[in-house]
Amino acid sequence: MTAAIDRTLAVLDLLCRHPAGLSVQAVAAQMGIAPSAAHRLLNDLLRADYVRQDPQSSDYALTIRLAAMGLSWLGRTGVLDVTQPVLDRLATTSAELVRLSVVDGDQLVWVAFAQGATAGLRYDPAREQGASASLAYSASGRAWAATLPADTAQRLIAAQGLILPDGAAEGTRLDMAQVVATLAHSRAAGHAEAVDCFLAGMAAIAVAIPAEGPAPGCLSIAGPAVRLTPARRAALLPTLKVAAAEIGAMLPASGLFRGRR
Repeated sequence: MTAAIDRTLAVLDLLCRHPAGLSVQAVAAQMGIAPSAAHRLLNDLLRADYVRQDPQSSDYALTIRLAAMGLSWLGRTGVLDVTQPVLDRLATTSAELVRLSVVDGDQLVWVAFAQGATAGLRYDPAREQGASASLAYSASGRAWAATLPADTAQRLIAAQGLILPDGAAEGTRLDMAQVVATLAHSRAAGHAEAVDCFLAGMAAIAVAIPAEGPAPGCLSIAGPAVRLTPARRAALLPTLKVAAAEIGAMLPASGLFRGRR
């Protein structure tokens, strides 16, 4: 039963990363299982209405049901109600993308955002909503990892891997020693930054949400590096910290955050 549940969840995770759908053969190959086993799993999910099959290509893709469940749950936690006004205000002030991530077990997950850029280059975070932040390459991931004990941070980063995110500049690849040095710098500075290493041409600055005990999440500002220069990031840092502290003071109002404290 445990193996069956693990495989089912793995299929859902795989299809989350391929919204256009995958063939039975592709699912089997990426999961390392026989096509017949993949076919059974997909048809079980099809009967439960979590997966649909394209009548022309026969590929399998997720239905809206899983996303609707996630949005319904997130809405009931109250996290969006209490934090969105802060995100909106910070986005207006910075004129860039603002994102909130929360800790879920050993992962940092992006759950909310506000777009402050109204013209020119803009970063669309839609494909990353609900995804885990890279602890080695994203500003948010670095900001959170820097708050952890060094051995814990290294263990989580090793488990996640040091593979560059899709779209990152190749020259920004790091080894573990470089990641450790980056986290040490972030820890000393009280915030984290990332340029080109999450997405080429993009820059970000992030701080951990202050709280009693482990940080429950992070708040970040991201945008094109040509706009979000080192000087601009330094100028926005005090405002970012104020917004993070404001969200930290709201923690008791959200069931999601209460569960993380």
